[in-house]
Amino acid sequence: MNAWYFLCFLSAVSVFIAFANQYLLRLQTTIAITTGSVAMSLLLMALIKFGGNDLAASISEAFQGLNFNLLLLKGMLGFLLFAGALEIDLHLLRQQRWEITIMALFSTLLSTVLIGYASFWVLGLLGWNLPLIYCMLFGALISPTDPIAVLAIIKKMNAPEKISVQVEGESLFNDGVGLVVFTTIFALAFSGAEPTFSGVAELFLVDAVGGIVFGAVLAFVAHWCICRSNDSSIELLITLCIPSAGYALANVIDVSGPLAMVVSGIVIGNITRTVGFSEHSQFTLSHFWHTVDAFLNALLFLLIGLMLVILPVSWTEIGLGLVMIPLVLLARFASVAVPYIGFKRFRTYDAHAIKILTWGGLRGGLALAMAASIPKEVLFVNGVDYHTLLLMMTYVVVIFSIVVQGSTIAPLIKRSIEAQKSA
Repeated sequence: MNAWYFLCFLSAVSVFIAFANQYLLRLQTTIAITTGSVAMSLLLMALIKFGGNDLAASISEAFQGLNFNLLLLKGMLGFLLFAGALEIDLHLLRQQRWEITIMALFSTLLSTVLIGYASFWVLGLLGWNLPLIYCMLFGALISPTDPIAVLAIIKKMNAPEKISVQVEGESLFNDGVGLVVFTTIFALAFSGAEPTFSGVAELFLVDAVGGIVFGAVLAFVAHWCICRSNDSSIELLITLCIPSAGYALANVIDVSGPLAMVVSGIVIGNITRTVGFSEHSQFTLSHFWHTVDAFLNALLFLLIGLMLVILPVSWTEIGLGLVMIPLVLLARFASVAVPYIGFKRFRTYDAHAIKILTWGGLRGGLALAMAASIPKEVLFVNGVDYHTLLLMMTYVVVIFSIVVQGSTIAPLIKRSIEAQKSA
């Protein structure tokens, strides 16, 4: 089946699940779509294995033809990050700038190191002797919280303002930081070169700082064009150029596209929106990007669930993935709690903030896309390709994160809302 047609059909399926969810499960939309697509995957696998169903087999083959890594990291991610950043309130972001900066940088790095060493030790105990650098690679890809998954839930729950800004800001920025950390460790793991502090620092700084500067330049050019345009359609199309041509150019010049999209989105959403758009155009801008965000979210979470069809599932790798879940959660808790020791010296925070940030630190498509980018047949452990092992462990953690953590975060947020009202 043509890949474009297949994506069109999948888009329709994701929208249908979202529509049915309003009347049946009434879960948060992304959770409903992920759960539904996992159920579809299990059904397809059963039909192929026990029934020899030709339609199920053709669907599986069509899905195998999709490059999930390319589709998300080089395509959808730019649009989703830009759409999320457009809704960030710059005034509130400034109030929490130190918290967000420290958590996006320090917490992501700390979590990467903790998960890397913990997984190295635990896997070694279980007889899976992976080199430390490859365990660090797993830590790098699983540490960033996925803004796509997090923002969807936080917005629906109307979480307290301070917590909402922290979660949204951290998830948007640590997404870019996490990709930079992953890219750096990836280069060290597969280039064969000896890592040096200066080399690692250069890779990190060029990618991260370059992405931030490039995002500011993109925003300035778009702002200048929008302010001089009298056509609302042209103004909207200019914003569309940022996550399309702008994101592509960031990848071409080897700077962080995700960080560029976050910076551009914040500037356009907070400065250009009020200066360059009329009141009617502001509404159109918000409505358009909200629709794009909802559509791509639905498609992405459907793809996450359907990935199960093409994964070489084995009970051993599923078991290792389940072992990784508590390690990832403990590392997330430590990486949030440690900075809060310092934060509390200067401000008062919600009593449930650490719990919400820990349990609400969802993982999603970004982690899977990074895991899918690992080269195949480079390293084998106990006869299993490292690519397959890492992808399966990541998949188990991601599904648990979206379905279990995502569906149970509501009580924590409700407690925080109630505590704020009674204060």
